[in-house]
Amino acid sequence: MKKPEADWRWGTPEGGRDFDRLMDGLLTFREKIQWIEEIETLHERFAENRAKRLREENQPLNSKD
Repeated sequence: MKKPEADWRWGTPEGGRDFDRLMDGLLTFREKIQWIEEIETLHERFAENRAKRLREENQPLNSKD
């Protein structure tokens, strides 16, 4: 797959939609599934890190009391 050249417009709402349409036409079904799986894994890691951070923030500073 030939990668499209980066464009500053992709950071705007309209450009983001254009980029989505462009990538939708370039990716195969298998690549789309792989992309979704990678995003799910990333989402799970963020959730785990957030839960860990909240647990650490809620622990008492002096656990000897």
